[in-house]
Formats: sequence, structure tokens, C-alpha cells
Amino acid sequence: MNTSEKGQLTHLDEQGNIHMVDVTNRPETVREAIAHGRVRMQPETIHLIENNQISKGSVLEVAKIAGIMAAKQTPQIIPLCHPLPMTHIDLQFTFESEAGLIFIEGRTRTNYKTGVDVEALTAVTVAALTIYDMCKGVDTTITLEQAYIAQKSGGKSGTVTFQPA
Repeated sequence: MNTSEKGQLTHLDEQGNIHMVDVTNRPETVREAIAHGRVRMQPETIHLIENNQISKGSVLEVAKIAGIMAAKQTPQIIPLCHPLPMTHIDLQFTFESEAGLIFIEGRTRTNYKTGVDVEALTAVTVAALTIYDMCKGVDTTITLEQAYIAQKSGGKSGTVTFQPA
């Protein structure tokens, strides 16, 4: 559980009321985040994607654009998220074809007072959802799996890494 220095949830004030975290007095620093996620499907579907044979078009290019656009729109989706001046957003995809897996890595960066982890996670999950949408006509077994923040840096906590079991 992510809590403030007082042991309270960061989006609750002392009285327990919801509020947007005040970052006015925080210094601007370079903040970066890396999110990971994966999409599981039939190996045959992976083959279609790799050979650009999905009728809706280039699955990974569309997923990349969707993820980038989503990261930039995170404050419109997540109610208490700060609007950030994003300086970098990138998504990369790798395959484990025989296992039917697409791994997604999203990287975000800003020079601001608060982190870009939610933006990285938004990019990865929307990219995964886009892969689902583009391939659902040929594969009804697609699952979106294990999206998480693998690393974030630039804030008062320094660099934080995480790898799920």
C-alpha cells in the first residue's frame, strides 16, 4: 500500500476526505517509469500478428499509438491524476510465440513535481486492450495479464523496482 509519510493514503486528507495531492512545493525533477504487461493468445494469432495478417491492420503499430495517446490522456481517465508535461512515451513489444505471449513495456518521462507511473501503466494496459480489440475476431481466448510498474525513479523514494512472483 502506497502511503504518505504520515501513514495515510495520499489522496485522503487528515479528515479522510478525498483530495488531489498538492505538489506545489515539490521540486521539479526528472521522473521516469517503466510498466510491463502481457497479452496471452493462441500461438496461431501471434503468427498472424507477426506476419501482419490481421484484417484490421498492423496490430502493434495501432497498439503503440493507442498506448501513447492514452498515457497523454491519463488525467481525463483517472480522477485524481495530475496533468503532466510528458517529455517521453514509448512502447515496445516482444513475443514468446510458442507460448502465445506478447510482452509490452511502456516507458514514460517528465520533468515535473510528480511521477509518471500511472501514465506508464495506462499506456501498457490500453496497448493490451487494443491488441485484444484488433484480434478478437480471430481469437476468443485472448487475456490481458499482469500489468505492473517494474520501475520508477525521480521522486523522494529514489529508484523503486518491482518484479511480481
